[in-house]
Amino acid sequence: MTSGINKKDLNFQCKDGCELAGTQYIPAEVSANGNAILFAPATGMKRGFYNSLASHLTSIGYSCLTFENRGIGDSLQGSIKDCNASLIDWGALDLAGAFNELHRCFPNHKYHIVGHSAGGQLLGLIPNWNKIGSIFNFACSSGQIDQMSAPFRYQARFFLDIFIPISNKLFGYTKSELVGMGESLPSQVAADWRHWCNAQGYVETDFGKRIQEHWFYEMDCPSLWVNASDDSIANNHNVDDMTRVFTKMPIERVELDPSKEGLKEIGHMKFFSKKSEKLWPYLTNWLEKHA
Repeated sequence: MTSGINKKDLNFQCKDGCELAGTQYIPAEVSANGNAILFAPATGMKRGFYNSLASHLTSIGYSCLTFENRGIGDSLQGSIKDCNASLIDWGALDLAGAFNELHRCFPNHKYHIVGHSAGGQLLGLIPNWNKIGSIFNFACSSGQIDQMSAPFRYQARFFLDIFIPISNKLFGYTKSELVGMGESLPSQVAADWRHWCNAQGYVETDFGKRIQEHWFYEMDCPSLWVNASDDSIANNHNVDDMTRVFTKMPIERVELDPSKEGLKEIGHMKFFSKKSEKLWPYLTNWLEKHA
């Protein structure tokens, strides 16, 4: 219990039987017809990363659910070497399963997504997307390497095209932590990441190939896409490249300048930090508009 907020760890199953770990955030007073938010995580992020923002939203009346994709944190079952998860699984199975769990935890609510990086990129793989009331995406883009600026482009090229294949071959998974790129990743997740960032439209790369069913061209829920001017990955070109894949989605865009927001940096990750709390009205104002 934190400041009148109930936090409850739980496990839930995806349609293929895989069990994932999540945390339910319950306001002190739960409305029968309230608003519930699913945090769709970035690549390899543990759910605790979103705790500060989820707790804040819950303190003002929103119910929240955070979770970890298969192969990450408490959702890793057995050895990561044996985890055959893919980025497609993270969308079509894990995101879809988490969204179903949000319904189960908070029935008769209006449902919203807060997507971070890959979490927002994969939303078109959720079959029951038509139950989403609104989407707020931060740092969600196609991550196209060729559209990144130097010198970061060379760092990204090294990580994706050299480090990932070598690590997968040597260890059977990607030891991302060795180069400061977060949690270790299942080998196929990292391979997909590499493949999609070397093309256009990210997940679009596999439409009609490994992805035979998706809803990117049907989704029409309102969305706000926010990126930061100091984000080397989700720059404006790459955000444009991702949003164009959602052909029917009403899209609003905001680019944050850290100097104008009184912050030293925002980048790809800092929006969710307690130190960036002054940025959170961009989200809460959006949620109030679509509650």
